[in-house]
Amino acid sequence: MNYYVVLDTNVIVSALLSKNEDSATVQILNAVFENKIKLLFSLNIKKEYKEVLNRDKFGFQKPTINYLLKTIDKYGILIDPVNKCDESLPDINDLPFYEILIQTRKYNSYLITGNTKHFPKKPFIVTPREFLNIINNG
Repeated sequence: MNYYVVLDTNVIVSALLSKNEDSATVQILNAVFENKIKLLFSLNIKKEYKEVLNRDKFGFQKPTINYLLKTIDKYGILIDPVNKCDESLPDINDLPFYEILIQTRKYNSYLITGNTKHFPKKPFIVTPREFLNIINNG
């Protein structure tokens, strides 16, 4: 079964900061790199990834960031958002992620985030651990 996901930026940051190879965020990012799950993204999402990953406070090396972004281009699926969502979210910066999710629900897509409270309570908006449970049981 193919799984399609939209990754909130905090999942990627958490994976890159983690020292634990078994953490849910690391497992998910590895699955994207291994093309086991399909990452859905828009140009706005990729722009946010790049901007956040380049913040000095994280200390990520440029080659690591470039490799990640090239891997997203290689294995991810670029979606051009066509329908603007009128959902009210606590953080307007999360709207691009939610719009791509809603647009791709026909693929049974999931939004994986560490901040589920920033999105409507839906069974397809999950934490990294919840997503791993879904794919392992399913």
